[in-house]
Amino acid sequence: MYKLLAIDLDGTLLKSDGTISKANVEAIEEARKKGVRVVLATGRPLNGIKRYLKELNLLGDEYVIVFNGAVTEKVKNFEVIREKGVSLEDLEEIYKLSKKLNINIHIHTIKECITPKINKFSEFEAGLNSIQLKEMKFEDLPKDIEVIKMMLVGEKQKIDTISKLVDEYYLNKYTVVRSLEYYLEFLNKTANKGEALRQLAKMLNIDKEEIISIGDNENDIHMIKFAGLGVAMENADENVKAIADYITSSNNEDGVAKVIKKFIFQEDNTYMYKEGERKNA
Repeated sequence: MYKLLAIDLDGTLLKSDGTISKANVEAIEEARKKGVRVVLATGRPLNGIKRYLKELNLLGDEYVIVFNGAVTEKVKNFEVIREKGVSLEDLEEIYKLSKKLNINIHIHTIKECITPKINKFSEFEAGLNSIQLKEMKFEDLPKDIEVIKMMLVGEKQKIDTISKLVDEYYLNKYTVVRSLEYYLEFLNKTANKGEALRQLAKMLNIDKEEIISIGDNENDIHMIKFAGLGVAMENADENVKAIADYITSSNNEDGVAKVIKKFIFQEDNTYMYKEGERKNA
């Protein structure tokens, strides 16, 4: 029996217009009535998902994994139960990389998005998540600031190119993930959705084989590989599909609801398929 359902937001639970389908809302409600914990796992900060938590009635004794696994919070009182940020030395290193590559950069604290130069990608990030965007030279940041993650931001083609230029040094030192197509994120090496999910499951005394994870993008790979059942969306990146146990319908076709119906309520008429071989976590 599955006891925990970890669900990504953008490209997974949310349709392309940023809404949650009625079928997904109802399926999640039924799963919760059956005793399944539902954990939203997203690259967004908590402020950027509050409206979805309210819509799904996940405002009580629930948990969320935010900032791509750098922070896990208890929703009821906004208690941070796990935080894995980066140091100012890390920020200095990635800031130098951004200048070398001529790409914009911004950082996240728990409550703010800060950039040395206002740009449309940082403005979009702040607007999407209803958080304050502040322009400040990184040299002027307070020494006690807690940086959650660092993001190189730019046009898709440029991020595509930069992603290929990030060498083993950075990949070994940081968790480097692509979230939206114009964001490349650098996090604490122990910060990813899979590790956050592992720690949360341990705290809740839930075995990995009792977990379903659903996602669509590179930042979901860790949790899809960790879970007893990892599911990719039809609209997922090909490398995400390759490591998933099953592929469900797209985010615009109630893919999450179909996973719940098939694997929690055993409705065998729900179409899903396998692709590739499962890699070990």
